[in-house]
Amino acid sequence: MNKTLTAVIADDEPNLRSHLARSLASLAPAIRVVGEAANGREALQLIEAGQPDVAFLDIRMPGLTGLEVAARINGATRVVFVTAYDEYAIEAFENAAVDYLLKPLDEARLEKTIARLTLSPARESRDMAALIEQLGSQLSRQLSESQPAWLQWLRVGRGNQVSIVPVDEVMYFQADHKYTSVYTSEGEFIIRKTIRELEQTLDPTRFWRVHRSSLVNLAYIEVARKDFRGRYTLHLRGSAQTLKVSDTYSHLFRQM
Repeated sequence: MNKTLTAVIADDEPNLRSHLARSLASLAPAIRVVGEAANGREALQLIEAGQPDVAFLDIRMPGLTGLEVAARINGATRVVFVTAYDEYAIEAFENAAVDYLLKPLDEARLEKTIARLTLSPARESRDMAALIEQLGSQLSRQLSESQPAWLQWLRVGRGNQVSIVPVDEVMYFQADHKYTSVYTSEGEFIIRKTIRELEQTLDPTRFWRVHRSSLVNLAYIEVARKDFRGRYTLHLRGSAQTLKVSDTYSHLFRQM
């Protein structure tokens, strides 16, 4: 690629903005980030003032959503939507004028996006308008529903480092005083969320409270064994660790 492309990144999570900027600097030095925005209104102002070649827009942002920002863009700025929610008609992106990135960011997927931006000519604006209309109606329906969007990823700490972990990769959570340990196949991480807070933000069809200090990902339960007292112990796939089910939550497994 000979031409340098300018880019704006808009996301209300500063860590994710920084992560995307670092990834672009590493994978595509010819894409130069010229501005970052923490909400939709800031993003629109940056785009209108600077007319960047591409805007990476989080779909759900305060002020204006990424879809609303995209609908108001006047000029040649191409849009890449960034979303933590795969229910936004992901398949529609593949054949449209824009691309998408699913949080947490995957470098292999980002490389495909970069290839589209740097090697493919801009598509017809009518494709953009059709996609925005389609996704906008879906976003409106979701925001009007009483059920919240469930937590999709976590910022976790280990030593002096902070990582982004998809909740799908979490085997279980274990509380210890004011901290909670997050266990994945990669090891143990620490977060500052209580089990109660996690229980309220995780999809209850995928994560069950099995003890006052434990939440487990159902996808990782290999077997639930009952002892002679009727108490259950959970054996997890890919882990030697077992979890005890308290009497309060044992009914969950009697119904299985």
